[in-house]
Amino acid sequence: MKVLVINAGSSSLKYQLFNMKDESILAKGRVERIGFESSILVHESTGKPEVSEVSEILDHNAAIKKVLDMIVHAEHGILGSIDEIDAVGHRVVHGGESFSNSVLVKPEVRSEIRKLFDLAPLHNPPAMMGIVAVETNLPNVPQAAVFDTAFHQTMPASSYLYPIPKVLYTKHKIRRYGFHGTSHYYVSRKAAEFLGKPIESLKIITCHIGNGGSLTAIQDGKSMDTSMGMTPLEGLMMGTRSGDLDPAVVPFTMAKEDLTISEVTSMLNKHSGMLAISGISSDMREIHNAMEEGDANAKLAYEMYEYRIRKYIGSYTAAMNGLDVLIFTAGVGENASHLRQAICDNLTYFGIELDAEANAVRSPDARRISTAQSKVEVLVVPTNEELVIAQDTYDLVKSEQA
Repeated sequence: MKVLVINAGSSSLKYQLFNMKDESILAKGRVERIGFESSILVHESTGKPEVSEVSEILDHNAAIKKVLDMIVHAEHGILGSIDEIDAVGHRVVHGGESFSNSVLVKPEVRSEIRKLFDLAPLHNPPAMMGIVAVETNLPNVPQAAVFDTAFHQTMPASSYLYPIPKVLYTKHKIRRYGFHGTSHYYVSRKAAEFLGKPIESLKIITCHIGNGGSLTAIQDGKSMDTSMGMTPLEGLMMGTRSGDLDPAVVPFTMAKEDLTISEVTSMLNKHSGMLAISGISSDMREIHNAMEEGDANAKLAYEMYEYRIRKYIGSYTAAMNGLDVLIFTAGVGENASHLRQAICDNLTYFGIELDAEANAVRSPDARRISTAQSKVEVLVVPTNEELVIAQDTYDLVKSEQA
């Protein structure tokens, strides 16, 4: 079975085509600047050089058509016909309380995803556009929706409820949902497999740290708490997001700066975090380089970033009454050895002992970076959210066909 995985944004679209026989990637790429005359399609088929094409792509329907055309392109493609695509899996950011698992896209599923637009106005509408576009271009191919929030539906009420009037939850479903669920799910299971232990026997903290970031406490193989909340704004300090702050900051800032709700929301999501404190960039590489050159603001941003991650690790260790495995993943987590070192050097109380030599090694595979004497296994596990989407899509379609 060949499964196409789609991750649609408001003006971009990323994709990977998998051969589920061996879970290999046949092709991958992205479309940028959807809605503009100078849209960019970047495509790479396995064994062939990457190609890019600039053209007018005015909507997601046109973007999907361009992707399919490239997949079957005589020179740059990998398939002889689009009829070889057996299923399509979509990343859908918010599943609310409606979806605790991935599902095949049916009319009632579409309806429910639309109802959740208010909870994820920047993410769910583009996902729906992707679903509609695939149906237009591949009308007979089954589609699956895989939700970022689904893995966190195991959180107990003590974790997911906010201490606000209960009517806001019962009427409007205001609660913590968490995100990056496919990544936390994937790396926790890869870690258990790497260690040769049943995941149900482990207390795990997964650190998905990229431009966005979240931590999850995993006990008995289930998410019991996670740092993001009703939206991806809660939790860690991130590239451009503020993370946790006193909620009174919002009305106070609006009054003092004469800002609208939209403006203050944009400030907290796009103009805060590492970018705001460093005054340089939201990119960890640039901030670290500036810090090494003596930039005081970059140093402060770095220290705040590390400190907040470490605080969450400490709180989740307390929440689970122990810690067996600490996992670093995603762009920063997998590549910033200096940050992993800084975090772990300040967690020695838990018995964490980092192997500096192992920590400095870069590898596409899961690896241990703690010493043999460390009481906590510290691992770097490259994430693969697209593969999780492909696997779930494959399983759903096979089950439907059975």
